[in-house]
This record gives sequence, structure tokens and C-alpha cells, in this order.
Amino acid sequence: MRGRPHPAKGDIQMKIAVVGTRGFPGVQGGVETHCRQLYPGLADRGCDVTVFARKPYVDSAPYTYRGVRVIPLSCPANKFLEAVVHTFKGVLKARVIKPDILHIHAVGPSLFVPLARLLGMKVVITNHGPDYNRKKWPPPARMFLRFCERMGAVFANEVIAISDSIAADIKNKYGRDSVVIPNGVDLPSPPDTENALKKYGLRNGRYILAVGRFVPEKGFDDLIGAFNRLELEDLKLVIAGDADHEDRYSRALKAKARSNENIVLTGFITGRPLQELYSHAGLFVLPSYHEGLPIVLLEAMSYGLSCIASDIPANRNVELEEERFFEPGNVASLADKIREFINRPWRAAERRRQIALINDKYNWGKIAGRTLEVYERAAR
Repeated sequence: MRGRPHPAKGDIQMKIAVVGTRGFPGVQGGVETHCRQLYPGLADRGCDVTVFARKPYVDSAPYTYRGVRVIPLSCPANKFLEAVVHTFKGVLKARVIKPDILHIHAVGPSLFVPLARLLGMKVVITNHGPDYNRKKWPPPARMFLRFCERMGAVFANEVIAISDSIAADIKNKYGRDSVVIPNGVDLPSPPDTENALKKYGLRNGRYILAVGRFVPEKGFDDLIGAFNRLELEDLKLVIAGDADHEDRYSRALKAKARSNENIVLTGFITGRPLQELYSHAGLFVLPSYHEGLPIVLLEAMSYGLSCIASDIPANRNVELEEERFFEPGNVASLADKIREFINRPWRAAERRRQIALINDKYNWGKIAGRTLEVYERAAR
């Protein structure tokens, strides 16, 4: 994929290498969305950015995306091994190109911060949240991920946290200060087309939207259970997403959805079809048990959508009204919230206020600038 050329050598402000993401574009996941937005912004500021992606998720040949060089590396398509193997390879490859900064994303890949430091690199990590709290991990994996988090917090030159609650957790456990730089969103230009609605048999304003990967911590099984309690024939539920690795949970979730003809699973979608679904939904729901800072909720709010979310610390970082939170895992409470807000008028003034909040606090241009400041401090 062609993008902007890299800046001339004399114009390069800083050389950055990146590991810890599967890759982009067209790859689902919060870290992936974060990196897809952040690094083109840094390229615009004169940085030479190389991202080491994972071959199972992107084209196998190196390519350029919006001024960012993406180099795919092979790794096993296995949830227990892919991050470890890929990050190890990525750190060694990064050493070859001699970056000013190696930026490592997420808790698991932080295992290799000490190695990168031994190889002479300056390392910045971004902690996207305590991955060991995800339901998919068995106890030994959770212990391992906690150790990885410690390696990053102790040995990195600089630590970025995507929310105040994550920063407080790092400070409490490791005595390490971190810089809070949140996820962001670009304000959309909502399309006036409705092709996706026609494809899935939806009516403008009469469907509930949820977006995310099919993993237990997203709570989509609770959402389906709550929707089944509503018994509203003129309302549909749309879940846009899929599993990275098909497993017992994702298969059971799809079977549960198929039992109700008013539930639509789109699979993983992006671009205009997803924009159309955001633009015309009657309500956005995030029923998660665990998040870092939920990009999908920020995206929904940037479209001016009426939103409700589970009452967890990560979702509390996003400024929704108190009454829009519900107890995670409480299917009856979720059903009541859906029933309340799907029929509540959502005024234009409320919509404008929400969009202005997102634009002010979660602007990718500001986020790129603050990240570059952290790089400069680490490099010194």
C-alpha cells in the first residue's frame, strides 16, 4: 500500500521502531487502532517510523502506510506464543536499524524491555491495561503477564499509560511514574449512505450497535442475553467483530446469536460499512468486563451516538453521565438500560456537546505531539 514518502535524511527528527502490535490497517484490536492513528501523525512530524507487524494478520511483504514503514515478521498464530515470539524477533530486528527509540506496546511484549536495554536501545512502553485480567488467560499465563508488566515498568526509559487508572495502578505496584496519554479518535464525517443497513436488513435508529473482538471479557454473551429479554420485534442487535482465534467461546457466542433472527453478526468490518453502522444506530452498548481505554466507545461518542457502558474503571475514564453505566455481568440491569435509552430522545445539543468533548480531549494530533515529547525525554 503506497503512502507518503519518508522525510529526507537531513529532515528526520527521530528514528522510531515499534513492536507489540499485530499490524494495520484492517486488523481489529485496540492496540492496532492506536498504532494505526498514532504513527502517521509522528511521520507527519518528521519521524522515520518502522513498525514490525505479524505476518498472520497483514501482507507478507513490507509496505508503507501513510508514511509509516511496516515490516511483517513471521510468528505462530497462537494466542500463547505469537506475542512472545514476534516481540523477540522484533527487538532483534530493531537493533539492526539502530532507532533513537524502541516503542513497545502492551504488557506481554514488555517482557523484552531488559533485552532491548542490554542491546543499547532507549525504550518507551505504552501500558494499554492489565491484560492478565482478561478471562481468556489461565492462572499460569496471568502470572507470566504480571511478570512482563513488571519488566516494562522497572526497566523502560519512559512509561506511557493510556488512562489515569492504569497510571495509578503502575505507581501503586511498582513505584513508577508514567505519563498519561489517552487513546484518541479522529472526528468522522458521517456518510449519508445506508448500504450497510440495506445489506443487514436494518432500519435507521432501530438497532443497537456493539463493536469488538469475540473474547469473554467483551461481555457480548451478556448483551445477547439482555437483548433476548427485550422481546421488541422492531429492534435489532448488531455486533460488528469476530474472533482472532476461533475457540469454544466464539463458537458458542455465534450459536447463541443465531437463535434470534433479530441479532446480526457482521464479522470484522471497517471503512464505510462500519461508518454507516455507527452513523445510524439508535444506541451503542459496551458491556465489557475489562478495557484499557475503550477506543470503540470513543468512536461511538465521536459520531454523537447515545451510549451506555459497563461500570468498570476504564469506562469511567470516559465522561458519560452517571445514569449511563450498568453493573458488568448483570443481564437484567443491562436490559433495563437498553430499554430506557433506546427510546429516550437524544437531543442535538447533547450530541454536539459530546462530539466537542471528544475532539478536545482525545485528539490524535495532540496525542502525537505529547508522545514525541516523551521520546525526546527518553532519548536524552
